[in-house]
Amino acid sequence: MPTSVTGRLPAPRAAGPGSPGPCVLLKHGEVFLKGRNRHLFVERLHDNLRVALRGIGGSTWIKTAQNVTVLGGEVPREALVERARRVIGFNAVEPAVRVPSDLETIVAAAVDALSGPERHGTTFAVRTKRRDKRFPLTSSRVDAEVGARVLAAVPGLRVDLARPDVRLTVEIDRKETYVSWERLPGLSGLPVGSSGRALVLLSGGYDSPVAAHRAMRRGLACDFVHFNGAPYTTPASVYKAYALARELNRYQPPGDLHVIALGKAQKQLAVAGAGRLQVVAQRRLMVRTAAVLAARTGAEALVTGDSLGQVASQTLANMAAVDEAATLPVLRPLLAWEKQEIIDEARSIGTADVSVLPDEDCCSLLAPPRVTTRAGLPGLRLVERRLDLDEVVEALLDAARVMKPGAEEGEGTQSD
Repeated sequence: MPTSVTGRLPAPRAAGPGSPGPCVLLKHGEVFLKGRNRHLFVERLHDNLRVALRGIGGSTWIKTAQNVTVLGGEVPREALVERARRVIGFNAVEPAVRVPSDLETIVAAAVDALSGPERHGTTFAVRTKRRDKRFPLTSSRVDAEVGARVLAAVPGLRVDLARPDVRLTVEIDRKETYVSWERLPGLSGLPVGSSGRALVLLSGGYDSPVAAHRAMRRGLACDFVHFNGAPYTTPASVYKAYALARELNRYQPPGDLHVIALGKAQKQLAVAGAGRLQVVAQRRLMVRTAAVLAARTGAEALVTGDSLGQVASQTLANMAAVDEAATLPVLRPLLAWEKQEIIDEARSIGTADVSVLPDEDCCSLLAPPRVTTRAGLPGLRLVERRLDLDEVVEALLDAARVMKPGAEEGEGTQSD
């Protein structure tokens, strides 16, 4: 590495966990707050990162530092950043360069960053974090030294300590230092899988995919179940559910999609005299069937996209009636969300473009002109006694199809 502050750093080359070169700093989110079992959360976080890196097109490596993960490899840094930002549990993603921990080389890296394409703006500030207290200069002294020498080497730059265009961060460890110039937001939350497994009732609308994503951010690994109206509806909703599950699997080790044809069972409920209770009776049948499926797949809870009062079936009384049929907790991450909030979130996670596509929603199949907003349990149980529910559920599950959206094969990742 050159020591002249006016020289450019050499072109990036393939580097392993112990070599200088480009890398990405991944700052831990809530994992940082964990106590004695923090290492278990970090291990889960790194496992999920390895899954996200599959198929990236080259070898990669992961290195653990103090409350930060360092990522690098024989692929463009931009590709590493894009994959890392999918991984739930990192609070921030920072493109960086790793250099030996001596002042001259740190300054050269800073000059290179602020005079190259990474520079966005005309003002800067230096912020140093000295993890290795044996480094001969204090953090404030490094700020001053690096800042002064960058000013001398890069024309047109000004210092702005309050609101800089570029915040250059220097993190000094014992053997190496990381210099970064951009802080991109991560998804934060808990590593997927650290809170257990859930089964998401996935429709084709905006709500349930956003609910699934929110569940993932609380550490739940998710499988999906989609109920369609076959044989009385087209497969359009199945295509949408597959596309949505594939998009959601970008944020987790891929979960399975179970597709269940509900049409005949819906007709049985109608023939049994459900009337204005039809929609709530269908929802009870869905959660009853999903709970049995969840038990078989190792899930410990169900997740739905219900938002309180959004439609007639989502009144407090009707949700309570649906919950009574479930043998597992029914989680509703969007309970207090407004519709526009849900749509905005769907756009940010990439599911909105799929959700807006036309399909045939099985919930509208055989739905009465008016849906009750206060379904009573006695009436629902009377309708259900006219059917052999255990037999209906078994028939639905026997005919279910299992799909694996988004599963990718790729190259392995080393750990250090």
